[in-house]
Amino acid sequence: MSGFPEFGYRNHELFVESVSLQQIADEFGTPCFVYSRAALTKTYQEFDAAFAKRDHLICYAVKANSNIAILNLFAQLGSGFDIVSGGELQRVIKAGGDPRKIVFSGVGKNAHEMRMALHAGILCFNVESEAELVTLNRVAKELGKIAPVSLRVNPDVDAKTHPYISTGLKENKFGVPASEAERIYQSAHLYPSIRFTGLDCHIGSQLTELEPFMQASNKMLNLLDTLQSQGLEIEHLDLGGGLGIRYTNETPPSIKDYVAALCASTDQVKQRLLIEPGRSLVGNSGILLMRVEYLKHTSARNFAIVDAAMNDLMRPALYDAYHDIIPVNNNNGDMKSYQVVGPVCETGDFLGHDRKLGLTDGDLLAVMSAGAYGMSMSSNYNTRPRAIEVMVDGDTVHVIRQRETIDQLIAGEQILS
Repeated sequence: MSGFPEFGYRNHELFVESVSLQQIADEFGTPCFVYSRAALTKTYQEFDAAFAKRDHLICYAVKANSNIAILNLFAQLGSGFDIVSGGELQRVIKAGGDPRKIVFSGVGKNAHEMRMALHAGILCFNVESEAELVTLNRVAKELGKIAPVSLRVNPDVDAKTHPYISTGLKENKFGVPASEAERIYQSAHLYPSIRFTGLDCHIGSQLTELEPFMQASNKMLNLLDTLQSQGLEIEHLDLGGGLGIRYTNETPPSIKDYVAALCASTDQVKQRLLIEPGRSLVGNSGILLMRVEYLKHTSARNFAIVDAAMNDLMRPALYDAYHDIIPVNNNNGDMKSYQVVGPVCETGDFLGHDRKLGLTDGDLLAVMSAGAYGMSMSSNYNTRPRAIEVMVDGDTVHVIRQRETIDQLIAGEQILS
């Protein structure tokens, strides 16, 4: 299976590394998120090696998949982390991540989260507005600390991706307009508890071309030149994340080509280079395993009703995103075109439209490329417990999140007396 080397068929049965998905379904049930440790490790190491001797820090975007087992694996490999909430900060620390390798992004950091991050001693706050800068200065002053800050600049670059995951246009909520960034950096004297240490941008997610990255990089370098000519000391340049993966027919740049392009575009600057990959680190390292509950044939359409749903994998319903859906036992029975749908009470509850599959009741299916924005975006809609998560390491399966129970879901609720 091209693009998924850790996931492949053996005698018509789909395996993850050395474990069959049939075995995982039999032991742990479905729906179930399944990750390959080898794939996660290899992808991180590919990013790291591509920088060669260039001073760099890879800050994994925790929002893509925040399971602490995955965070711990990346921490062991030397990764930094890009967080967007106090909860993600606590996850990283619990997972053994180094706070000195954490950058804190996000447009709505509150004072409590700022205090947590300052006490932890994070590398940098990626500040996204002047109002946030005022609040962070006040909080840092109250604690007697100096907050390290990188201003997130909105370079007004079209990332050519889905509008919901485009973040670098001037109409987006993220960052400070490039036209205002220079003035804000020059106003450093107004914020005595702030130290400007970096320059940051992020233009979107699931980018499949290099050109938007290069446009953003060039705009950032021009601003960096201006700031340095004014005597401002910038220690790192954070070019964000956004590299896409192959879900079906996309042809995104390779990790090696992406990093090489970033390094080449910044080869004249001495600053440490930071990037914030998320999807490209974990997306193709995981699948969603599910079972066909019923086959429903009508005069208009054929439906494969499965036990996974939009609450497990939101991307198809939210973005009309495409994920390959393949059989665990590839015996190619009577092929029909199916709408692959879940049991949630919404017409938008689907995993895939018009999929050619040979199915019978009880068959297992794998939704590919579900390692990013699967579990991290899941919900309990319709009082559905969230799925179990397992990680395969060679021929061993480790449970990294137990399946939720109904008792856990309602534990915090109370009936009025």
